[in-house]
Amino acid sequence: MTNAVIAGYVRSPFTPARKGALAKVRPDDLAAQVVKGLVEKTGIDPNAIEDLILGCAFPEGEQGFNVARLITFIAGLPRSVGGVTVNRFCGSSMQSIHQAAGAIAIGAGDVFICAGVESMTRVPMMGFNPLPNPELYKAMPEAYMGMGDTAENVAAKYSLTRADQEAFAVESHKRAASAQAAGKFTDEIIPIQTKDGVVSEDGCIRAETTAEGLADLKPAFKADGVVTAGTSSPLTDGASAVLVCSEEYAAKNGLTPIARIKSVAVDGCLPEIMGIGPIGASKKALSRAGLTSADIDVTELNEAFSSQAMASISDLGLDGAKVNIDGGALAIGHPLGATGARIVGKAAAILKRDGGKYALASQCIGGGQGIATILEAM
Repeated sequence: MTNAVIAGYVRSPFTPARKGALAKVRPDDLAAQVVKGLVEKTGIDPNAIEDLILGCAFPEGEQGFNVARLITFIAGLPRSVGGVTVNRFCGSSMQSIHQAAGAIAIGAGDVFICAGVESMTRVPMMGFNPLPNPELYKAMPEAYMGMGDTAENVAAKYSLTRADQEAFAVESHKRAASAQAAGKFTDEIIPIQTKDGVVSEDGCIRAETTAEGLADLKPAFKADGVVTAGTSSPLTDGASAVLVCSEEYAAKNGLTPIARIKSVAVDGCLPEIMGIGPIGASKKALSRAGLTSADIDVTELNEAFSSQAMASISDLGLDGAKVNIDGGALAIGHPLGATGARIVGKAAAILKRDGGKYALASQCIGGGQGIATILEAM
């Protein structure tokens, strides 16, 4: 089987939906700038790219049609480069990476751009016209359950207090603010040209976040709940992209791989506790790689909510000091379709930057799924 490697990673700044610096930017334009930036940064020959595989959780409106193909045009890629839009909700752009690795394994191409985009400003959560299947909704309403309600369910199942969830969120902001101040995001961010100027920094990170401040917030999803806006990832605009190619192609064409894709997995779980999705998916990916959680040196775990991230860390037996070293989505933001590529790219980058042998990237997915990727240092 042909090995697939991560040979480049970039993203846009992640900024708050509606009020952030990217709120006026079309998602197709945003993703195109990121894709173009990846090509320039890696020096890849655009004519060698087989496909742009782009994840988007709500592919409609300005991120509709087959937006991946349209982005190839906007980014100035050769007409020979294909484009396909993938939807696995929050796992969409990690799924893009998995599809590229699978294609490489069977000889269906050597070079892929795996990207993701979500404008939660310009396309609302649930899209413009959600139409649940009435019979399924009657028989299984949890299939359409809101994410906040599932976070409350996970908190109850794992006996997670509000104070503990808030402490987790404070630590995420602390780590992200420290990384931002130290310039650890600079190399991965592609500055975005907008009509109002250049946007080059994340906008969701709040260095001033304290447990006392979070304690003043009202529950967000139920009157007597323990999940608040402060322990939920913010609505975010952003795009990300990674270059995935065969190990042989990288060696022959002077590319410097960041990490090798060791194994991948998806796994289903109960929709009403969808936040535990990373547990089953990560265990499956670890088993396929012949590893245990004790072998993992770097973990990027999407923080959709404090409760689900905490439950996953606990159940998997992960070392919290090695999880989201530069902060997670509670602080950085979670533009749904873009997060998967960000955390795989980030895991690879930290593995190379800080040393170590193996990295895990994983996230939960609305509707009751998890997705995971194991990376190996090179």
